[in-house]
Amino acid sequence: MMDDPKPMSEQSPLLSASDSDHEEEGLIDDRAVLHEDHDEYSETKGIWYMILLTISIGGLQVAWGVELSNGTPYLLSLGLSKSLMALVWIAGPLSGALVQPYIGILSDRCRSPWGKRRPFMAAGTVATVISLMILSWIREIVGGILGLFGADPESQFVKTSTIIAAVLLVYVLDFAIATVQAVIRAFILDCAPSHQQEAANSMASRAIGMGNIIAYVAGYMDLPKYLWFFGNTQFKILCLIASLTLVSTVALSSSTIKERDPRHEPISAQAKSGLLAFFKQVFKSIKRLPPQTRKVCEVEFMAWIGFFPQLFYSSSYVGDIYVQPYLRENPNMTPAELDKLYERATRVGTFALLMYAITSLSVNILLPFFITPTYDMPSSSASVLSSKSYTTRFTRFLDNLAIPGLTLRRAWLISHLIFAACMFSTLIVRTIVGATILIAMVGVSWAMTLWAPFAIISAEVSKRDAVRRARQRSTTNNEDEEEDQAGIILGIHNMSVAAPQTIATLGSSIIFKFFQKPRGVPGDRSFPIVMAAGGVSTLVAAYLTSRIKDEIEVPGEAAEEGRSRRPRRSIENLLIRNQGH
Repeated sequence: MMDDPKPMSEQSPLLSASDSDHEEEGLIDDRAVLHEDHDEYSETKGIWYMILLTISIGGLQVAWGVELSNGTPYLLSLGLSKSLMALVWIAGPLSGALVQPYIGILSDRCRSPWGKRRPFMAAGTVATVISLMILSWIREIVGGILGLFGADPESQFVKTSTIIAAVLLVYVLDFAIATVQAVIRAFILDCAPSHQQEAANSMASRAIGMGNIIAYVAGYMDLPKYLWFFGNTQFKILCLIASLTLVSTVALSSSTIKERDPRHEPISAQAKSGLLAFFKQVFKSIKRLPPQTRKVCEVEFMAWIGFFPQLFYSSSYVGDIYVQPYLRENPNMTPAELDKLYERATRVGTFALLMYAITSLSVNILLPFFITPTYDMPSSSASVLSSKSYTTRFTRFLDNLAIPGLTLRRAWLISHLIFAACMFSTLIVRTIVGATILIAMVGVSWAMTLWAPFAIISAEVSKRDAVRRARQRSTTNNEDEEEDQAGIILGIHNMSVAAPQTIATLGSSIIFKFFQKPRGVPGDRSFPIVMAAGGVSTLVAAYLTSRIKDEIEVPGEAAEEGRSRRPRRSIENLLIRNQGH
C-alpha cells in the first residue's frame, strides 16, 4: 500500500483547527473517519496519492478512445449507413443525460461499507468489459447463432441482424461507460482535499491524455500482425487491450484510495426511490445549482454541440481525405478492395488522433505551470516552510512561470476560439498533413475541456461539502440540510454535456442525409461540413466563458476571509509533499 507523506499542521482553508494533533495518511483505514474529516481528508496530498486517485479515469479513457477512433469505421464495415450511424451515437448523449445523474443520486445515497462510489465503479467496469468483448465478436456470434438454424452467414438477414445487435450493444456499452465515468469523477472530488481540486482535476486530465495515447497508438499499429493470438481483426484486439487496462486501473484506484465511510452520514428524510422521484430530484437540484457550476453548465451546453462531431468523426474525416485519390483513380473497386482501403484509412485517421492526444497531454502537463491559480486554496504555509531549501527555491521558480492574468477561465476561453478556427478550416484543408495538423491543434481545446470545467465545479462543490460537514459536526439537527452532494451535481453537469450532443447528433444526421455519398464513391464532403457547423456553437461558448468569475465564493466562507492568502501553484502542492519528507 502506498504511504502518503503527512503535512505539518496543515488545515483546510474552510475549517478551524482541530483540538487533536492526530493525523492520518488518507489511504486505506477501516476506522470511522467522518468526525476526523478535517484532519485526514483535507490535508494536502502527495503526488502518488493523486496518481492512484486518478489513474482509473485514464483506464476508462482507453476504452472510450477505442470506441471514438474505431467505433464509426467498425459500424460502417458492418454495413450501417452514415445517416443511421449518426443516430446510433445518440447513445452517448442519452447515457449522459439519464444514466449519469441517476447513478450520481444512487451513489450519493449509497451506504455500503465499500464506500459510496466503489460498488458502482466495479459494476460499471464489468458491464463495460462484457459489452466491449461481445461487440468486437458480434459478427461471429450472430452468424454462429443464426447458423444453428440454417441461416446463410452471407445472407442479408444475417447482416441486418448483426447490425441491429451491434447497435444495441453500443447503447449498453455507452450506458456502462457513463456509469463508470460518473462515479470516478465523484470519487476524485470526494477524496481530493478542497484546496487541491484544481490539482486533482489537472492530474485526471493527464491520466485521460495517457489513456488516449495508449488507445490511439494501439489503433495505429497493425495489431493482427503482432498480436494475432488475441484476434484476427484490429477491433477485437483493441477491445481486449481496453478491457484489461480498465480492469487493472479501476482495481488499483479502488484498492489503494479510501473513501469516507458513508455509514456515518445521514440520509435525507426526503430521499425517495423510483423514476418519478428521480426526475423531481434532478429538476430540484438544477434549480439550486451553485452559481459558478450553473455558468459552467451553460458553457458546456454550447461547446459540446461542436465537440461531439469532432470527437466521433475526426478519424473518419482524415481517413476520407486519404481514400479520395484512390477512389477517383479506381471508382469500381470490389468490396474486398474497399475494405482494405478503408482499413488503411482508419489507421491514418487514428494517427491524427494520436497527434491530437499527444498535444492534449502536453498541454495538460505544461500549461498548469503557466496558469495563475484561482480555484485552488492554499493550506497553511507550514508545509512550505518545513520543506528543504532547494524545494522551496524550486517552488519559487515555478511560481515565477505563471503568466499574470492567464487564469484557468481565460485559458479555457482561448481554447474555444482555437477549436472554432480549426473546425472552420476543415472546409478548405484537403491534404493528409494539413488535416492531421488541424486535429492535433484541437488537442489544446480538448485538454482544457478535461480540466477547466471539472476544476471550477469541484472547487465549488468540495468547499460546500466541507462547510456542510462542519455544520453537521456542530449541530445534531440535520433537517435543513438540503444541499446536493457531488454525485448529483456532477450528473447534472454531464446532462449539460449530453443534451447538446443530441442536438449535434440530429444535426449531423440531417447534414449526412443531404451531403453524404455511398461508400466507395469519390467526392464526399459531408464530414467537414458537419465539423464546421460545430465551430459556430463553440464561438457562443467562448462568450459564455467570459462571464465566469475567477474566484469561488461559498456560503460559510466569510469567516475565512481574514486569513492571509498567498498565491501558490497547484502542482507545487504535489511536488512539495513528495519531496519535502
